[in-house]
Order: sequence, then structure tokens, then C-alpha cells
Amino acid sequence: MMTSSNPTGNEIPQLEPSEAARLRENGSILLDVRTNEEFIAGHIQDVVFITLSEIEARSHELDPEIPLIALCRAGGRSQAAAELLAARGFTVSNMSGGMQAWEAAGLDFVTSDGGPGEVI
Repeated sequence: MMTSSNPTGNEIPQLEPSEAARLRENGSILLDVRTNEEFIAGHIQDVVFITLSEIEARSHELDPEIPLIALCRAGGRSQAAAELLAARGFTVSNMSGGMQAWEAAGLDFVTSDGGPGEVI
């Protein structure tokens, strides 16, 4: 696991998709911060979906006692979300490479109607 420093001084762990999947099985929450269109095209089942533009206003919906793993398409927007949440006291990691890396790792994701997902 790598970490990434940011202006707030919080070190954000950078997780590979396989590590994120393992931590999810152990109780961490995957937080998808992509757009509605991206989410509908393909998402990991049972993630929490809050777009990056809504994360600040909706962070109260997240349990600060449960570790979060932020994800987006490639890792940039989720890094921004992770930094914001870390500054608010959440335990949060960023999934390095985002959904592109998840797909490349051969991990499952679906469309909103349950079919095979696509990363857009």
C-alpha cells in the first residue's frame, strides 16, 4: 500500500483494486464518487454512491466509524474526495486507478439493470 500526501497534511493510503476488494469483505465501504452517467454504465455492487460534487453536503450520511475506500474512473476525483473526508476525520483510502484498474483486474461490476458493466 502506498500513501499520497496532500495540502491538509493527511496521508491518503492508495489501494490496488484487489486490496480494496479484500478490505470491503472485511467491512470497509466502497464510496463511488463518479457522475450519475458513469455509475449507471457500470458500478461495483453494493457501493455507496455520492458524486464528488455532492460529497461535502452529504458526508453526514457516512458513518465515521467505518473505513471508506473512495473510487472514481481513474483515481483523481476519488483522491479529492478522500482528502476532504480525511480532513473531516474519516478513515479513508483511495482506490488507485479507479474503475479502470478494477476492470483491468477482472473484478466484477454491473450496470444499473444488473447486466455487465462498462467504464466510461
